[in-house]
Order: sequence, then C-alpha cells, then structure tokens
Amino acid sequence: MPVSERVLQVEADGGSRGNPGVAGYGALVRDPATGKILDIDAAPLGRASNNVAEYSGLVAGLTMARNLDPDARVHVKMDSKLVVEQMSGRWKIKHADMQKLAGQARAILPQGRVTYEWIPREKNKDADLLSNEAMDAGASGRPWIREKSGIRVAGAAAAGSTVPKTATPAPEPAQESVQEEPAPEPVPAGTGAAAADSAGRPFGAGTPRRAGRLHHVEIWVQDLARARQTLGWLFQQLGYQVSGEWSEGTSYQGAGEYLVLESGPDVGPGGHDRMRPGLNHLAFQAGTRAEVDALVEDAVDRGFTVLFAEKHPFAGGRSHYAAYLEAPGGFEVELVAEAGTA
Repeated sequence: MPVSERVLQVEADGGSRGNPGVAGYGALVRDPATGKILDIDAAPLGRASNNVAEYSGLVAGLTMARNLDPDARVHVKMDSKLVVEQMSGRWKIKHADMQKLAGQARAILPQGRVTYEWIPREKNKDADLLSNEAMDAGASGRPWIREKSGIRVAGAAAAGSTVPKTATPAPEPAQESVQEEPAPEPVPAGTGAAAADSAGRPFGAGTPRRAGRLHHVEIWVQDLARARQTLGWLFQQLGYQVSGEWSEGTSYQGAGEYLVLESGPDVGPGGHDRMRPGLNHLAFQAGTRAEVDALVEDAVDRGFTVLFAEKHPFAGGRSHYAAYLEAPGGFEVELVAEAGTA
C-alpha cells in the first residue's frame, strides 16, 4: 500500500526545573499546509531530567501523529539539539534511559517516514507553552487539563489536508560518521520507565486515544541474552522486526503494536510464574496449521517446551488448532493457526 501523501508536523518540547527536578513535556501536531493545530498533549513527569522530558514530548507527539493518520509522513521540529541529532543518527546515545526512550520513539512509526529538524526555542513557543503548563501542574500536584490549555485545537482540521510531494520536508543529509554528543547527558532521577505509563506513553497524557488498540507489551526477563535468542527469535519469526536495542532491552515492531524484552537492576529475583495472578500468556496468529507445526519444531530446538502435550495441538478445543509453548524462563506463548487451513 503506498504511503499517504499527507504530511503532519510534530512540535515537541520538555523541561525540568532543577535538572533533575519538576519536569513536564508538551507536544502538538500541526497541519503544515494550513498551520492549524490538530492535536495537543502535555503532562507532568514528576522528578526527571530535561532529556527525559524532551524525549517524552517526542514520544507523545509521534503517538498523536500516528493516531491521526498512521500512513502520513511526519516532520518533527524541536529545539533540543541533542534529541534531533540522536534521532537523526548523527550522535550516539550512551545513556541507557535515553536509549530506551529513543527506542520507544523509533517504534511508533517507520523511520523512513519521519524526519527531524532543529529549530531555535523562539520558534517552538507553542510546545514550550504546553511543557510549561505541564511543569506548573506538576509543581501544584495536579494533572495537566487539556481544556484549560492556552493552545487551542482546530477540531474541524483533524481531517487534515493532502499536500504534494514537493511540500515534504527534505530528508536531512547523511553524515559520514556518527559523532559523540558534545556534552554528557544528565542522569534522570529513577529509571527511564518512570517517563511512561503502562500504555507506553508519558504519564498524564490527556489526549483521547482510540479504544481497543494494543500499544505495546513489555516483558521483563532475568536473562536478556537468552530471551533475545528464544522469545526475540519467535517474535521475528511471527513478523515482528527489531526496532530498537539498548544495553538492557530490545523492542520488536509489529503492524501497529510493539513488544519489548527488558532486563536490568529493577528486575526482581525468581522466574516468571504463569500460574500466579497476572499475565498468563500472549497469543499470536501464526499462519496455517503447517506453519504452526514447523514453528513449534524449530522452537523446541531452541529450548521451548510444548505445554499440554497430551492434547496438542487441540489443547484449546477440537476446533482450535494452536500450540502452547513455554519459553526458557517460564513465559508462555500461544501460536494460533488460521481457521480452515491445512
């Protein structure tokens, strides 16, 4: 399917009063053809660094753009030289928390459809206002309220406009080498996970979301190398692609949602127990019955165990052809065959 000719412009910002200190982000999506603002988002982040706040604004902006039109091309404008250069691939990302947030941002939209541009702060006033509203709310111990924002959304403009290819921002020129950023990144308070909620977007995001759409699933593991070789391998066999990798995790992008395998010092002792309250398993469409059978055979060679072997492949009922597998580490997945296939 061809990519839409529509272009959406994301403007994002974030700040921290203390660095780390009271932090918040702001982001908006604009129709570059009309200048109208199509959506806004902002939220306080508690105590965090400037970098966490700026990346959180980027994640929120890209998420809004995807929700408005998942096929549009997106041009991001930010006054954070660090974020723009890192997301453009010209500067390395050394800090683990920044690597994680960058991975989240890259997983939202295909990278070939996103371009980045640095702008001076005075040209980023709308996003700056939103981020300051979020920091004010955080300092007062209250959430940011969209309806009270000084930035107004053009409701009728949300349908957007189509612009010719010549209006598309030019891709940034490739650089011969990846350089180190000029100054060390401030270490955020807590972990990078503190910048996002369980839906994978920054805390307190006030923009209404589409109902019934999974955003991402994050799986904490004790042995990341083994998880990459087993669950990560399986995800890729099912069509997911590696979209981000950092020292303590890997993200795998699907058609819309993405999956994350993550380890690190916050992961507690003991393996996953699917029989305890909480998530029991993830189920995936896995093709025909023959494709499920072949995938099971390869998975067993990699250390997976077939559950309910005495009933396999009908442990879910005579009309439900599926494989229930337990990965090393205890996590369960279900591979479901398409109905009526051989």
